[in-house]
Amino acid sequence: MIHRGLICCLMLAAMGVAGFSQATQTGQQNLQGAVFAGQQAPQTANPAQLSDSVRPDYTLGPSDQILIRVPQSDEINERPFRVDTDGFINLPVIGRIRAGGLTVQELEADITTRLREFIREPLVSITVTQFRSEPVFLTGAFRTPGIYTLQGRRTLVEMLTAAGGLAPNASHRIKVSRRAEYGPIDLPNAVEDPDKKTSSVEISLESLTQNINPEEDIVLQPFDVVNVDRAERVYVVGEVAKVAPIELAERASISILQALSEAGGFTQFASRDKVRVLRPILGTNRRAEIEIDLKRVLEGKDIDFPLLPNDALVVTRSSSRAVLVPVGTSMLASIPYIIISVLLRP
Repeated sequence: MIHRGLICCLMLAAMGVAGFSQATQTGQQNLQGAVFAGQQAPQTANPAQLSDSVRPDYTLGPSDQILIRVPQSDEINERPFRVDTDGFINLPVIGRIRAGGLTVQELEADITTRLREFIREPLVSITVTQFRSEPVFLTGAFRTPGIYTLQGRRTLVEMLTAAGGLAPNASHRIKVSRRAEYGPIDLPNAVEDPDKKTSSVEISLESLTQNINPEEDIVLQPFDVVNVDRAERVYVVGEVAKVAPIELAERASISILQALSEAGGFTQFASRDKVRVLRPILGTNRRAEIEIDLKRVLEGKDIDFPLLPNDALVVTRSSSRAVLVPVGTSMLASIPYIIISVLLRP
């Protein structure tokens, strides 16, 4: 009986571990799908619940509404107060006091100190019930770019989800720019521009969607600009199976052989020995032509040439193949008639 009980316990423990692992993977997949496809991702807190998550270090400002609880004071207890445009609130008993620029915790301490003149041991707690509307700008390759309002504590992933996720042709790098007055962006790779009085950072989409609670899922501040460019492309044209642009996504470059593979390979008429790369010349509308000996690349004598963003790979038609293929096809089609003619000859 003891052995059977021990075995049952071990089986239950194993099932619990497996269930936790599956739930974790499912959560990551749901988040990734939401950012890419614009579905609603699971969130740690919705706007109605954010009052608890911002407490106690949320900085109050004009138009915020707070609920103050002081059980010993009927005049103040369970009553809402809105911060005016100058950053003040009017409280019974105490009067007009500053709230703007203070954290919730600091305002609680200030009210507690002031109430000690009237109450021996006041118990003060504050909850933010309505948040001021401050803009965040989402520009570029979003499904629904535009101006969104911050209401309390909103993270980057939450705002990406609110915008419907990224467009199909979006880059996998997200740039966030912040005004200096709201402090620097707290990431190691953030760059500060003293002339423009801004800080900015580039964040990889993969780091946001493939990790649990990633460091890059920063809390946005008023007037932050979140921008996503279109994905960089290279172009494959000419005698290939699929003439189409190739998205580089996270890649800085793609080799010629990789590009040919993604384009479905050569057609039967392609010249397979040499190809051309047309590379844009910066500051002009012209392109430099680079001829690549593909035969030497395939033999391992030359490196596989890297294609950079906006390069065009041109595969030309082979004149000999274009002539031989129709001739060969017509000859094959004539063989049955030749055989019949020979057999019927007296």
